[in-house]
Formats: sequence, C-alpha cells, structure tokens
Amino acid sequence: MYRGRLERDLKLWTAQGLIDEPVASRLLKEYDSRPSSFSLGRVLMIIAALLVSAAVLLLVAANWEAIPRLVRLIGIVGVIWGAYLAGGLLITRGAERLAAAFLVLGTLAFGGAIALVGQMYHLSGDTFQAMLVWFAGAVVAAVLFRSGAVTAIAGFLAFVVAGADWTASYNTNEMVLLWLMPVMAVIIILLVRYTGADRVRHLAYLLLVTWLAFIYSEYETPTTAITIAAFGAVAYLLAAVPQSPLHAVARSAGASPAFYSYLVLIVGLLVLHAEFDDIGDRLFLGIITLAAAIAGIALSGKENGAVRYLGYATFAAETLYLASETIGSIIGTSGFFLVSGLVVALIAWGVIALERRFSQAETKAEA
Repeated sequence: MYRGRLERDLKLWTAQGLIDEPVASRLLKEYDSRPSSFSLGRVLMIIAALLVSAAVLLLVAANWEAIPRLVRLIGIVGVIWGAYLAGGLLITRGAERLAAAFLVLGTLAFGGAIALVGQMYHLSGDTFQAMLVWFAGAVVAAVLFRSGAVTAIAGFLAFVVAGADWTASYNTNEMVLLWLMPVMAVIIILLVRYTGADRVRHLAYLLLVTWLAFIYSEYETPTTAITIAAFGAVAYLLAAVPQSPLHAVARSAGASPAFYSYLVLIVGLLVLHAEFDDIGDRLFLGIITLAAAIAGIALSGKENGAVRYLGYATFAAETLYLASETIGSIIGTSGFFLVSGLVVALIAWGVIALERRFSQAETKAEA
C-alpha cells in the first residue's frame, strides 16, 4: 500500500519538476531494497510452529498415563531446550525467520510443561499462577534472544494472565489486576523497544485500555468515568501537543500513544452518557464531547489519521445523539430523520472545510 502511494507521489513530483526521474528511480529502488516488515514465509513458519506445538502437547496428553514419569520429564525438558538451542544457533547463522519459529515452539512448550508437570507431581497453585509463570518465562526468553516473535507471545500471554485472574477474581484477591496489568503493559513496551517489534506495542496499549475498563467495572461510578476521561485527556495532550515535554518520546513510538490516549478520553466521555439521566447534564456532556472531537481533529487531524477518523465518528455520533435527545423528541420520527440528514450534511461540510484549512496551512508552511 505504502509503496504504491510512494510511487504515485514520485511520479507526481517528477511531472512537477521537483525531482529528476533518475532520482525518483533511485529512491524507489532504495525502498525496494529494504527488508520487508511483512513476510509470508515468516508467518507460515510461525503458524507451523504453533501447529507442531499443539500436536506435540496433544500427543503427549493422549498417551500421558502410558509414558513413564522420568521419560515425561526428560521429554518435556528436551523439547524446550532443544527448541531454544536451535533458535539461538539459527540466530547466529542469520536465519532469523526459522529461529523465530523454534523460539515460539520453545515458549509454547514451556507453557505446556508447566501444566503437565503440575499435573504429574500434583503441585499446588491455580491457573493464574501458572499463566504468570508462563508470561515470566516468555519475557526472559524474549530478552535473552532479543526476539520480536516471543515478545508478541508475551503480549498475548499478558491478556491470558489478566483473563485468568479476572475470571477468578471472586475467589482470589481481586486487587491484583489493579497493579499487575499496568506492570505487564510497561514490560511489553520495554520489550518492544529492546527487540524492535514495533507492532506489538499495540498489545500493550490495548492492555492499558482493558485495565481502565477493569477499574470502571470494579468502581462503577461517575467519578471513576470522569477520572478515566480526564486521564485520557491529559495523556493525549502530553502526546499530541508539540510544546509537551513528552511529545518527542510519544512521536518516537509513532501515532499509537496519541490515538490510544484519545480513545480513552472518548470512551470515558461515552461511558458518562450512561451515568447521567438529567437532560441538562447530557446536553452539557454532549457539548464537552463535541469539543473533544473538534480538539482531536484540530490537534492531530493533519498527521494522525486514526485520531482524525475517531474524531469524525465521535462528532457525528454525538451530534445525532443530541438531535435524538432534543429535536427528535419534539418533531417526531420523520422530522428527526430529516434533521439528521441535514446534520450529517453539515458535518460533511465541516469536515471538508477543516481538511481544506489543513491543506492551506500546509501550503503556507512550505512557502
């Protein structure tokens, strides 16, 4: 997708005389020479590792009682160490794709070994503790081998750990997730920066969003929703405003920090709509939501498409909601649809005007 857009831009710049055709050809050739972030072979290799891991674990489980205990233990340890040693050896030889498959196999086998050994020796503990040990093992493996694939496994395991404790929170200490989820998110972000697995950072941000949802589920009050919305607003401003001391750090992580913090702000405001029954409070909250949508479009509309489209969707949804709560209840259903159509037309006009203003501002800045 990006290559096609780059090629079109280079042709346009060449036609406008901004760059020479040989320069455009060299730029496109340099881009094509870069290693692709997506590799079908790598994906298929990881899928193969997942299938082999599942096959081995199912085979062992099916014949568990027929295998002597010592053979079971040696076999489990052998699979784990064999996979990790093979992965390390392949890394030294430059076969990173095949190495990633072996490292994933070793990490998944480690998780299976926790369950099988616990069952074999009747070790005390619960699912949450087992998943937490598995997550810790994946983190250690990701650090030792500097593996982006294992970092992704650790990211998914963080959700498994949270889910295991969330479902058992009525029988155990339900306060554990209040500190454990953000700690795991920070660990995943540090692993992402260390291993270079940039796309895995989305798992960490989603884990933080889930953590805020967990907090609201435990303390379902307007104060909690307001706090979440305020936290999202502050985090978004720190990430999006150029004068912010954290702006450079947030930009180094791409568009994700601004988008996810803006998402938390919008979700907090939407949750507040269900907390207030008075029409006056909802109108006031609607005005704040519209202001937040416009602020997101104004601050990040030019450089962050995710924030821009979320702002558009929020503005449109909130406008229709306010129309249904006020005008719609006065003039009836048919009139509501008429007004809604006019409102959508006004929204479209406003979007076009904003985009035209962004384009003019960019032109003036270049001049």
